[in-house]
Amino acid sequence: MRICIPVDEDQGLASPVCLHFGSAPYFMIVNTDDGSCRAIPNRNEHHAHGMCQPLQAIQGEAIDGMVVGGIGMGALNKLRAAGICVYQAQHPTVDLAVEAIKAGRLPLVEPGSACGGHDSHGSGGHHHRS
Repeated sequence: MRICIPVDEDQGLASPVCLHFGSAPYFMIVNTDDGSCRAIPNRNEHHAHGMCQPLQAIQGEAIDGMVVGGIGMGALNKLRAAGICVYQAQHPTVDLAVEAIKAGRLPLVEPGSACGGHDSHGSGGHHHRS
């Protein structure tokens, strides 16, 4: 299985997980079968709200899953439509997140738990933590 995890800096499997998908400086692609990984720079790191292009940033990469701390509804829908499982980040580093996925302990992000902070009603959005 190939998992994409947004990270704050490239430190291999010890990389710190970035809490917001679209703003991550790098995406770490991890092969859970052999533990290999490599970082891809996020060229769309600075974007206007609602303009996140998640699949463009990892274009050409065959991935099965994505780990996110927070993600907007539009990006979540794009990933789900592409058949990519979106997992809720609950660990500080890539290696711990991968272990949790392999053990079946990382929950999927459902549409109701996507970030809603880009509306004009001043609700402040929702970031669910366990």
